[in-house]
Amino acid sequence: MFKRFLGLTAQLRRRWLYGFMAAVMAVSIIALSPMPSQAQRVPRWLNILLQGVQYVQLANMSDRQEVELGGRINQQLTSRQFRVYNNREVNEYINDLGQRLAEVSDRPNIPYTFQVVAMDQINAFATMGGYVYLTTGLLRAAENEAEVVGVLGHEIGHVVARHAVQQMRDRALAAGVATAAGVDNNAAIAIGVELAVNRPNSRRDEYEADDLGLRNMVDAGYAPRGFVDFMEKLRGRSGTPTFLNTHPAPDDRIERLNQSIDPATADVGAGLDPAAYRARIRPLV
Repeated sequence: MFKRFLGLTAQLRRRWLYGFMAAVMAVSIIALSPMPSQAQRVPRWLNILLQGVQYVQLANMSDRQEVELGGRINQQLTSRQFRVYNNREVNEYINDLGQRLAEVSDRPNIPYTFQVVAMDQINAFATMGGYVYLTTGLLRAAENEAEVVGVLGHEIGHVVARHAVQQMRDRALAAGVATAAGVDNNAAIAIGVELAVNRPNSRRDEYEADDLGLRNMVDAGYAPRGFVDFMEKLRGRSGTPTFLNTHPAPDDRIERLNQSIDPATADVGAGLDPAAYRARIRPLV
């Protein structure tokens, strides 16, 4: 009984502390804000409190909030930035591959969406909430299914590690749009779109996505050699493809991946049949 009493006391203290902190934040913001005009229907202090909730949600974004924001970013991307490839057969094939990987990833509890972008550029990217994109140029450049799976696993790795969420926070602070009152939803969407199409991934993020992606494809039953083969193939092309034009340098990433793969099992698994892969992307060949 005494232990239960102590537990209730600690819980009440935490609730009081959180409430006190929220009140201090609200009062501080109100003190520094201009007086409300009589023309406003909603009191200024209520708007500030609502914005404060949005700010807390951005700093501690739940899976549901991330998926919702990712969906709004996806709407902007697919309506203004690029065109989704209009072939159901190819789109369903890539989505099936992605869903298979997502099920055995370290974050299978969110809904993933995999889309093919009509673009000759060899590229792949992801935004928050499980939205992953591969270009038709990348699919043509790949030799087999394992190579595509390696790329998908890498992008799922970014989603698993919530790199886009972390980068949105950093970008909002750097742009001066993140304040104690919160970040405007439109600003958050604009930052999300910019990060998706022109995201400078850090060395740490790329290494982490590579590690997570490699483990993901192996857990899904694919030959790990496919991921390395794809990056080595692109490295030899004239001009650096966008997928490799990130930090760290492709050579460093390839070396790390080779060190993580046991040579005895590099070819063990599915996805190494070029003919089977070409049959699945026939409309692109």
